[in-house]
Amino acid sequence: MSQPQLEVSLDRKTQILDAALVCFAQRGFHQTSMHDISAEAGISVGLIYRYFANKEAVISAMADRHKNEIQEVLERARQAPTLLESLEILFTAHCCENSPKMLSAFVVDLYAEASRNPQVANLVRDVLQTSMDGVTDLIARSPEGKNAAGGLTPDELSELIFAVARGMLMRDVLQPQEMTEAERRTAQLEVVRRLWRLLFTNTMELAGV
Repeated sequence: MSQPQLEVSLDRKTQILDAALVCFAQRGFHQTSMHDISAEAGISVGLIYRYFANKEAVISAMADRHKNEIQEVLERARQAPTLLESLEILFTAHCCENSPKMLSAFVVDLYAEASRNPQVANLVRDVLQTSMDGVTDLIARSPEGKNAAGGLTPDELSELIFAVARGMLMRDVLQPQEMTEAERRTAQLEVVRRLWRLLFTNTMELAGV
């Protein structure tokens, strides 16, 4: 495939996946059809089938794209001078999305679908493991992570951090109105800093807190 053709193909796939995200967030997986996705994308159903065999293939591609996005955010976090700043990057990465609340709604529905669909469950586990492995590695490499409160290991700290992150995701979906990017970022930073004080009380001076 030539470079122009490859770029057109990637752009078209992005267009379809962006439309699917909107549909899944608004209607849920079961209620969304390929016709819904085509209408949201503004292209024919036949064209969608040129790129994706079925709705499950669309979901799989979305999971792969999300894994790539996670890797990019983790790389940014690795460049931060302290673990606290790394966690701030991770907690606020989605605040710059066009519609963070819609993204949160999609992820919540994805977890619900995973409870019913083994194939989706495998995709979710894979994405989640990528995220947790990255955070565990960040903690293990940091000086702060070696002196965590209660002697918690990097794996245990990562699990707690993700438990809080998932809780924030649910809370975001239940917000009565859309928050601004600045409001969402402020709220996320407040949570991660409270979590930091609980988990890394022995290393606050290292982070300048």
